Amino acid sequence: MQWKTHGERPIYENKWVNLWLTDVEAPDGHRWEHHVVKMRHLAVAVVLNKRREVLMMWRHRFITDAWAWELPMGLIEEGETPAEAAAREVLEETGWQVGPVKPLVYAEPANGITDSKHHVFLAEGATYAGPPTEKNESDRIEWIPLADVRAMIDRREVVSSGALVGLMYVLMDEATH
Repeated sequence: MQWKTHGERPIYENKWVNLWLTDVEAPDGHRWEHHVVKMRHLAVAVVLNKRREVLMMWRHRFITDAWAWELPMGLIEEGETPAEAAAREVLEETGWQVGPVKPLVYAEPANGITDSKHHVFLAEGATYAGPPTEKNESDRIEWIPLADVRAMIDRREVVSSGALVGLMYVLMDEATH
């Protein structure tokens, strides 16, 4: 069953998040204005080294007032490919330079309310380039053994959807090979 869209209009817009009202009709014929959050899309990087450790950042998110481990991630800038954004974010947020990144998985974390697209990439190996240029991103940056990640997820030490999708995909891949 496909919903029909009869039009939409913005009610709030800025460079980070936009709120729209979309005139929708459900398959049963019911019609109303549905709130839609439109956002710039996100690039996420799972960076693994030869010791099967993943590069992660310990950070505080003020919205949920919680600390958790995250992967390097950020918004895709205009004129930038998702892969370029993933590599840039790793360097800016961690100070590590990655080589080529390859697509790992694609996700739409809350597609019932937002159009946000998450492009998750894998980078195998990185070279330390210097301190991160983004000073407000994390409290610490560490290489975490991939073998420890499942327990961290279970303890809710990893909660970001971008990080969860990427890490769980890598863990699934490790388990099947």
